[in-house]
Parts: sequence; C-alpha cells; structure tokens
Amino acid sequence: MQRVEILGTPVDLVDLEQTLNWIESQVAHPGSLCAQIVTTNPEAVVRAQTEPALRQALRECELITADGVGIVWAVQLLTGHRLRDRVPGSEILPAAFGRFGSGLRVYFLGAAPGVALRAAQNAQARWGIQVCGVQDGYFTNEEEVVEAIRQAQPDLLVVGMGERQDTFIHRNKARLGAKVAIGVGGMIDVLAGEVKRVPVWAQKLKIEWLVRIALDRRRWGRFPRLLHFVRLVLREKLRHLWPKGTHRGI
Repeated sequence: MQRVEILGTPVDLVDLEQTLNWIESQVAHPGSLCAQIVTTNPEAVVRAQTEPALRQALRECELITADGVGIVWAVQLLTGHRLRDRVPGSEILPAAFGRFGSGLRVYFLGAAPGVALRAAQNAQARWGIQVCGVQDGYFTNEEEVVEAIRQAQPDLLVVGMGERQDTFIHRNKARLGAKVAIGVGGMIDVLAGEVKRVPVWAQKLKIEWLVRIALDRRRWGRFPRLLHFVRLVLREKLRHLWPKGTHRGI
C-alpha cells in the first residue's frame, strides 16, 4: 500500500478491493489499538488547514481513502500518481457488509435518534451482519458512549457524525475496543431509508457531490470550500513549477 500527500493530507493509493482486504486483515489480526479509516474529501482537506485536531487525525489514521473525485484529481495533479477510482464510505460499507455478512460484528453510532437503529435493522436484514450496539449521535456523555463501544467489542464501528466523526474516532481509538472504525458521513441515514443516494447516472459520472449540493439548500454553504480546495491545489502545483512566487495571485 502506497501513501502520498496532498496539501499536508495523506492519501492511500488503494481501490475498493484493496480496502476490503485491509479491513479483513485488521478484523482477523487486530492490533492493540482500533484501526481508523478516513474517507477524505476536498472539504476535509480544506478544514485540516485550520483545524489542528482534524489535521492530526488525518495524518495518524491507519487507512485514508479518496472519497471525492476532487481528491483523485488532486493526487494525479500534485503527485503524478493515478488512482484507479475513488473509494467513498457509501461504497465501502455495503461492500464490507456483503463480503463478511454474519461474520461481522457492527456497532452503529450517529445520526438522529432512532435513525441508527433503523439502519442497523435494515443492514442486518439485508446482509445478515451481527449488530452489537446502536447509539445516536446526539449524546452528551462521550465517556459513556466510548465505554459502551468498548464493552461491545465490535469488529467494525460505523460512525456517522458529520464533521465530528474523524476526530471522535482519533481521540478515543485507544479506548474504543473496536478492531476497525470508519467515518461514513450520511451513510447511516441512507441505510435507514431517511436519505436516498443520488441517481446512478450521477454516481457513474462521479458528480454525486454536485448533485447533493444542488438538491439540498443546506449544503450550499459547503460550495466555497470546494472552490477553495481547487484554488489551493492549483496554487500548490504552480509553486512547484515556479518556486519564486508567480503563483501568489491565485
């Protein structure tokens, strides 16, 4: 597994099959700490520029995949490496459930009250996974949640808490007792039937993010981060081409 870096954020050059193989190896031969998967996107890279806790979480996670097509583009432009495809949480989770089935103990953490429970029930009915715990994302006592996860000893901890998920895992992974933990954004809502994935044509064109922003006004405020990401990538590229500062106007 090869790791590169863009704008201070690492990215592992893996595809979906390699990611599943990695999860399988971690579940079969767990380390002393919970192994963390981050599925990074342009927004996370931009936030990491000014959020030290997130920057540390990204740099110290055990596996970091390219969630967004923007990451795939930036990796090729800045490092010369070509990722075969992005590996978002929306694909990792169902693929892992389908591959491991009843042999996988899963803890669901996140989303609104009742949503994680429906997601767990639906996933169990569809793929036969073992659900060893459920907790919504609106908790007030983090220590109690961490202890509940530790006692459940899941193979896979699925965390859907938006911008908090990766730092939550990183901050607590020494005590979680899970073999693998992954932040999955809104995928718990999708599994629960609360939110539908964008149409297949948008998935194939790799513009899910654009369609989601267009259809949900609550996401419109995220668009400036995407533009800023493009600006940072182009500026970094020009810095390497013309080190003396001709990039500063970008």
